[in-house]
Amino acid sequence: MKNSIIDYCLKKNGATKEYPFGDNPMVIKIAGKMFALIFEDEGDHFHLNLKCDPVIAANLREQLEAVRPGFHMNKKHWNTVMIDGSLSESEVYDMIDHSYDLVVNNLPKRLRESIAEMNPKD
Repeated sequence: MKNSIIDYCLKKNGATKEYPFGDNPMVIKIAGKMFALIFEDEGDHFHLNLKCDPVIAANLREQLEAVRPGFHMNKKHWNTVMIDGSLSESEVYDMIDHSYDLVVNNLPKRLRESIAEMNPKD
């Protein structure tokens, strides 16, 4: 599931990956702004930090055991999503979409327009 999640993040218009903190985490950005951090844990497990609207973040944490306050992030605006088999791929993709959209919507209009004009990656 990790490779499909990484691929899904990188197929977003304008998405790039970086390693600004060393080998771990992988940071996925849009226009220089983070929208996903992918941490490799021991064994096959890993977790993601994703930006989230504060009200939705609180609801997800209450409803889903795999969603926690953002690890090493502003806990009001970021969630950590444990990829442990308890969430479907589509649930994780929805959270990634939300994170990406929040970041893109806060970019200057000129950047948003240039990102929207990009061809989606295959």
